[in-house]
Amino acid sequence: MPYTVTPTHIPDLLILEPKVFGDARGFFFESFNQQDFNQATGLDVQFVQDNHSRSAQGVLRGLHYQLQQPQGKLVRVVRGAVFDVAVDIRQNSPTFGQWAGIELTEDNHKQVWVPPGFAHGFVVLSDSADFLYKTTDYYAPQHERCIAWNDPAIGITWPPGLQPQLSAKDQAAKPLAEAELF
Repeated sequence: MPYTVTPTHIPDLLILEPKVFGDARGFFFESFNQQDFNQATGLDVQFVQDNHSRSAQGVLRGLHYQLQQPQGKLVRVVRGAVFDVAVDIRQNSPTFGQWAGIELTEDNHKQVWVPPGFAHGFVVLSDSADFLYKTTDYYAPQHERCIAWNDPAIGITWPPGLQPQLSAKDQAAKPLAEAELF
């Protein structure tokens, strides 16, 4: 199987590690194969959009989600390193309000499946990072919402010494207690 799938403490949030073939010349791996993804994860989702962002060190994007047209995301880093975070914001979930974080790098090739119903964000640890993600629904800015990255009710343990660079949208994010949720 081309993926090793590891559930996090939030069962629907999955870490995928592709089988990488490498030697002195470099490496090769299939970054995505729909049939193998479905078989490895037990999911049957269809991706409709690919996104690519480049961010400088210290840029924090998130915690974003779409209230309508919720997006599942398969995320990875192809250059640099980020600390990636997902928060369960499904009010009827036993893991509501819990978060999981993982370092994604160009060298570890790990990917994260972030299901619909989660807020998602990341902070760039390297000089810059290229972050790629596939989504199960189209971007709909009118439905996008943002939860504060530093909400103490969630209690994310971000990397030490973090002084994030935030967009105006992320600076205006609401705490979980005031957010519109699923």
